[in-house]
Amino acid sequence: MENVHLAVEEEDLYSGYNDYNPTFDSEELENDVGFQQAVRTSHGRRPPMTAKFPGTAIGARPLASSFGSRAPLASSMGRPMTGAVQDGTARPMTAVRAAGYTSSMTRGESFDPLGQSKGPAPPLEAKNEDTPEEKIKILEKKVNDLIEESCMAQSTGTLQLALEKAKEAGRKERMLVRQREQSGNADHISLDLTYSVLLNLANQYANNEMYPEALNSYQVIVKNKMFSNAGRLKVNMANIYFKQKNYPKAIKFYRMALDQISNAHKEMRIKIMQNIGVVFVRMGQYSDAITSFEHIMSESPNIKTGFNLILCYYAIGDRERMKKAFQKLISVPLGIDDDDKYIPSNDDTSSNMVIEAIKNDALHQMERDLKVLAEKYIMTAAKLIAPAIETSFATGFDWCVDMVKSSQYVELANDLEINKAITYLRQKDFNQAVETLKTFEKKDSRVKSAAATNLSFLYFLEKDFEHADRYADLAMTADRYNPAALVNKGNTVFAKQDYEKAAEFYKEALRNDSSCTEALYNLGLTYKKLNRLEEGLDFFLKLHAILRNSAQVMFQLAHLYELLEDPQQAIEWLMQVISVTPTDPQVLAKLGELYDSEGDKSQAFQHYYESFRYFPSNIDVIEWLGAYYIETQFCEKAILYFERATLIQPTQVKWQLMVASCYRRSGNYQKALETYQDIHRKFPENVECLRFLVRLGTDMGLKEVQEYATKLKKVEKMKELKEQRVKSGREGSARGRREGREGSAGSADSGHSSGSTKGERLSAKVRSLPGSNEPYEASSPKELDASYVDPLGPQMERPKTGAKKRMDDDDFADEELGDDLLPE
Repeated sequence: MENVHLAVEEEDLYSGYNDYNPTFDSEELENDVGFQQAVRTSHGRRPPMTAKFPGTAIGARPLASSFGSRAPLASSMGRPMTGAVQDGTARPMTAVRAAGYTSSMTRGESFDPLGQSKGPAPPLEAKNEDTPEEKIKILEKKVNDLIEESCMAQSTGTLQLALEKAKEAGRKERMLVRQREQSGNADHISLDLTYSVLLNLANQYANNEMYPEALNSYQVIVKNKMFSNAGRLKVNMANIYFKQKNYPKAIKFYRMALDQISNAHKEMRIKIMQNIGVVFVRMGQYSDAITSFEHIMSESPNIKTGFNLILCYYAIGDRERMKKAFQKLISVPLGIDDDDKYIPSNDDTSSNMVIEAIKNDALHQMERDLKVLAEKYIMTAAKLIAPAIETSFATGFDWCVDMVKSSQYVELANDLEINKAITYLRQKDFNQAVETLKTFEKKDSRVKSAAATNLSFLYFLEKDFEHADRYADLAMTADRYNPAALVNKGNTVFAKQDYEKAAEFYKEALRNDSSCTEALYNLGLTYKKLNRLEEGLDFFLKLHAILRNSAQVMFQLAHLYELLEDPQQAIEWLMQVISVTPTDPQVLAKLGELYDSEGDKSQAFQHYYESFRYFPSNIDVIEWLGAYYIETQFCEKAILYFERATLIQPTQVKWQLMVASCYRRSGNYQKALETYQDIHRKFPENVECLRFLVRLGTDMGLKEVQEYATKLKKVEKMKELKEQRVKSGREGSARGRREGREGSAGSADSGHSSGSTKGERLSAKVRSLPGSNEPYEASSPKELDASYVDPLGPQMERPKTGAKKRMDDDDFADEELGDDLLPE
């Protein structure tokens, strides 16, 4: 608009001005003769241009326009440049007038470059989505997107979602085919898309182990002659039959696929034949499998097939062919270049940078993995056939080692020798293992360190700590960074109870290999020995983070918490141990003990009972269960446990007395009497037994009462005499010590008091047992039965049972015999 006024100014400098700037006066334009003439006629209009230049055709959007800009292209010509102005509020078609500015705008009206205030701008010409062809294109794109989403879901492991997407793609694809047929474009149906949908659906069925549905989908593809190369999918069908263990049908389909694949695809044919051989192995038809594997080894040998061939020869026991197959296995070319090419040189810097870049790339890593796999197969094959190819294992292994030394796997020979020693260990032939390992003392450092480490461990197991220490030092000298050697050295120091020094070796092993679990475990044990329980707890917690399901580690954590007087945490860790090893009787017994100390008798009984079920010979568990039943007034059930204890410790009289006591408490006096009589035959000098026999006989009116009373009197007199002899002997020895020490009265008194204290302590222990008044020394063998053993036996802990209370509170347990029961 400003250009138009400038053009007028050249004719008359002062015409058209009012009191305000006319540039912004839209009303004045109606009085502008030149402008109105330009608008209504073609006067001054630029000739129309063709659409060869984008953005300049009539109706096209202007490339650039801005309100108030000056464009002197036409001003010098004195002609206004405008485009055709349409009625209403249509957008201007040229850059002469600012976009959105019209003559109908009044002063103060806001600038609207897009013309939105006066109504919506005319939309760009849109594609008509209602046409059949456009609908078909959209649907086809949707099918392709669904296939892609299904494949992506499979790659992330969400197999169920992948199957749902594949099914949805199948439904959309059928809709697409119907629409093409309805629109008369059946000739344009995409076979490739149909093939992709069906193949993806079959694959997803197979991944979700829906094998019948997968086979049906593959069958649809295979039977359709319009799909080229569909016969290859019979390999997929054969794989499914193999997973279903339908081996005859798997072989049939593998062979059908083999017939439909040309000889040009050699690698695929080899893989199918390898699968056929594996199926024959599963069926036990080793001769047919050997035929397939031998053909592969002659055409395109590989490590896996060579190993399978050795297994087949081993299965049929063909010694000579095993040797030949082993020679073929170690001569299979791996296609791996020599590592020397990855060694940088001092001459070429740029090539050294390239070598550093590719030295550990994915391809080189794959080569290393292939070499490791080959060495694993060769090692396994040698260990398998060594005892079979010769008269002895050692001779066969030596033959394998000789073969390997002359092959491309020369460095594997030393590992085979060490494996030979380990095999000797598994056969419990320790001497041969040691002799084999000693031959490595003059080899290179890596092998020497490995052999010395094994030797050190062997001597440590045999408790020959001197040799274990020497070989641990030798292993460390050969390879100071060998964590196993450092752990062995620490073990030998630990055995000498130098725990601080042992901890240093374990820490050094951890510095060299932070995942050395043996060092972590031993370090935790070391700090437990040093009573640094918190530090030991930290190491075992670190080890638990590595070995999540190790029962040993969790038990150590429980024990440490118990030592730290945190029984609840100890119980929590023991419960985790039980979740891993639910049949461990010692852990169950420990749980029972902890619950008992916490006062939870029901939980304690449950775990003690489970421990007894898995190991019914633990005397402590039996004692606790018997005491529990006595305490809960179920003496009949307690009898079962004390009888079990009698079988385990038949020379301990207390268990048999407990059985008799349980019978008496439950009211079965006849059975109690028979039990006491049986005890008396085995232990004729047992005072407790005689007392009960006298009392029971009196209550039941037995004739033998007088006989038992006489025996009781005699045994008690013998007991008194023994006690007097013991007392006089102690006094004599004390008097001799006093005389020999020249008046050292203090020492004599101390010795006497020590002896009496010991006697009192033993008596206190024994008083809890049923036979509490028995002498410590055995009587003369002439007066005893041949099967008699001192009823006290070795010193035992006082039983933690409720039986003692019951016996102490018994009606006549401590009752002294009356004069009427003793002989005249």
